[in-house]
Amino acid sequence: MKILRSALLWLILFSLGMAAFSQGILNPYQQLILSYIAINVILATSLNLVNGFCGQFSLGHAGFMAVGAYVSAVLSLHFKVFTGSLDFLNFPFYALAGGSVAAVAGWLVGMPSLKLRGDYLAIVTLGFGEIIRVILLNMESVGGARGLYGVPGPTNFFVGTALAFFLAGGTWLVLWRLTQSSFGRAFLSVKEDEVASECMGVNTTQTKVFAFVVSSFFAGVGGSLFAHTTNYLNPASFQFMKSVDVVIMVVLGGMGSLTGSVLAAIFVTILPEALRPLQEYTGVDLRMVIYSLSLILLMILRPQGLLGSREWNSFFPFKKRGAK
Repeated sequence: MKILRSALLWLILFSLGMAAFSQGILNPYQQLILSYIAINVILATSLNLVNGFCGQFSLGHAGFMAVGAYVSAVLSLHFKVFTGSLDFLNFPFYALAGGSVAAVAGWLVGMPSLKLRGDYLAIVTLGFGEIIRVILLNMESVGGARGLYGVPGPTNFFVGTALAFFLAGGTWLVLWRLTQSSFGRAFLSVKEDEVASECMGVNTTQTKVFAFVVSSFFAGVGGSLFAHTTNYLNPASFQFMKSVDVVIMVVLGGMGSLTGSVLAAIFVTILPEALRPLQEYTGVDLRMVIYSLSLILLMILRPQGLLGSREWNSFFPFKKRGAK
């Protein structure tokens, strides 16, 4: 309990520090990019739990993100728990609701499909993501193809940035503690050899479904944050390529490295925007060309990803208590 209180305190201080930094130094456009970084951190770390730690291959993360985004947006338009000066406290509630519905969707998809492996699982999750997108495209109650306008966001960038980094930091902390627990060892055993894991008493299907549900929950949280950051939702934002972008972050950072996913999310979010001024000098938009070449070079030079399977604490070797 003491460790939990300490982690929560550091998380709050980190979120407020990032918000103060962005408010004092960055312009609104840069603050928006900072919020996108937080969203991508949530998406990349949550997908890494399935793809990196469990060794599965999911391509439906955009679908779970869409579920969380639309549930959160609809709730914010029709229901408020707090009003007035405490209105910002509604957004964690919306994120929790969106994540919970996405987790239920993950359970419904995971129960029948996670008995499959490899390409078969990828096809099933890809199909789910497209089903969600097409349903939203034809639901006039949530805007349909026109999209959903007027999604409320935090009253100012300070509150919005603080909430974004609180959710991103909380996601990383929960997943890191989970992967370091006995559940995390079960994830890794399933990744290495499912047959051997079953022989050792690990319920491999239950373990994969659990990881899938947790991953879906945080994808829904990321979708909720996306909805209240952009203030507008459209099914086109959750196409297949959105799932591919998140997979790129996971592979680039390192399969099985949450810290690597954070670094990759920062890199993938900032690089295209940092290259935007290049068009003014060349007259040609070379952003995606340079971005793609950068990814190719990184994969050639570091095929295991930026950090491989290492975490932040592997760079700071702490001496165990009692060791000589």
